[in-house]
Amino acid sequence: MKPFYTRWARPVAMLAALAIVAGCGLPKVGPNKRQIFAGSVEREGDAFIVAVNDRVARATAVVPALGFSDRFSSASVLTSDTIRPGDVLGLTIWENVDDGLLSGEVSSSTALEEVQVDGSGFIFVPYAGRLRAAGNTPEQLRVAITEKLEDQTPDPQVEVRRLAGDGATVSLSGAVGGQGVYAIERPTRTLAAMLSRAGGVTIEPEIAQVTVIRGEETSTIWFEDLFENPKLDIALRGGDKILVEGDTRSFTALGATAAQARVPFESQDLSALEAIAQVGGLVSTASDPTGVFIFRNEAAEISNQVLGREDLIGAQRMVYVLNLTQPNGLFVARDFVIRDGDTLYVTEAPYSQWTKTLSLLINPATQVAGSASTLFGTN
Repeated sequence: MKPFYTRWARPVAMLAALAIVAGCGLPKVGPNKRQIFAGSVEREGDAFIVAVNDRVARATAVVPALGFSDRFSSASVLTSDTIRPGDVLGLTIWENVDDGLLSGEVSSSTALEEVQVDGSGFIFVPYAGRLRAAGNTPEQLRVAITEKLEDQTPDPQVEVRRLAGDGATVSLSGAVGGQGVYAIERPTRTLAAMLSRAGGVTIEPEIAQVTVIRGEETSTIWFEDLFENPKLDIALRGGDKILVEGDTRSFTALGATAAQARVPFESQDLSALEAIAQVGGLVSTASDPTGVFIFRNEAAEISNQVLGREDLIGAQRMVYVLNLTQPNGLFVARDFVIRDGDTLYVTEAPYSQWTKTLSLLINPATQVAGSASTLFGTN
């Protein structure tokens, strides 16, 4: 027969373990489903909790559109011969006399190299005066100079050449092969050609965005769309600034997922199913597939549509619930679009809580029983 202290050691240990469990909450990764639902508007909370179905997925599938404004899209391609302020011209003038106005004693031709068009678009030619060059082609400027010189020298012959200059340049920066200032030339008069001239993009094409700044107007497109839609290959203008950078959107993953982190988008459109996959998926021993939540501040227009109301004003706190165990749960999760700033939270499965409870019960009981056996010298 066992000593009396051996008989009561284990019951006492179990009672002590229960006291420990009752006296302190079980460790959790965050709130459970019951606690989240307690914050709903129906229970005097400040968030609308909505179960996601096909209708809700369609109503919330709103992704900010990127594209060029009409000002960018309607601009015609610059002709490579058009003279612009800052261009450098080369002029050669032949006179049909031995001792001309511009020529020396030996030669009847005069070469005026590197005549720069000023900021107002004008150049100065001796005996012809100040002439407007910007906006004209070299041929049009040649005719204008000829007409000015005809009254002073017989049958002048004029040649105008457009040399390399800084009159029509764009600047490229960001994730491109070669950052710098590039002249708009015949092969590089459009956006795609200029990006190629700069060495292309140096980040993943799926997340690359191209921003064009023209004066006070700015427009952004996806790099991939540039090649899928020829209309986005806009004509460039002198002074354009082109910036290539990665997508800055992200979402936050918390709870019973394989990873808890701030996660950047890896594609233009990201579904809830893809977001779960990005963080390593659900944990089979901890995650509750019926408790996948997306927390979001939703615009009033979408909130009213989702809730079937018309009275909501301003952004609303929305909590969307996905149940992956439903017959079409995975399809709904695939169609539900994640947006910038969303929080993806997965609750723990009840089984996980039972496991923690049993662990807390068994370990303290074993420790207390072991201590009692040691104290009373029993095996």
